[in-house]
Amino acid sequence: MKFILVLALVAVVVALGSAGVFMLRRRREGEAPDKHMARALALRVGLSVALFLFILFSYWMGWIQPTGIPAGR
Repeated sequence: MKFILVLALVAVVVALGSAGVFMLRRRREGEAPDKHMARALALRVGLSVALFLFILFSYWMGWIQPTGIPAGR
């Protein structure tokens, strides 16, 4: 389970990094880098939402448990 969560977090960071590369890359004549950057950012948002939903589903199924740290201390 930890491997899947770490892999998803790495994928989110890679998508964010590729969006940054597309943003900073020089533009060629007739090329629209904004399309590539927007696609990479949309992928990052989609991965983040999927990871959040997977964590909620995993908790609901009992695959992961809370740590037991008391809240408000």
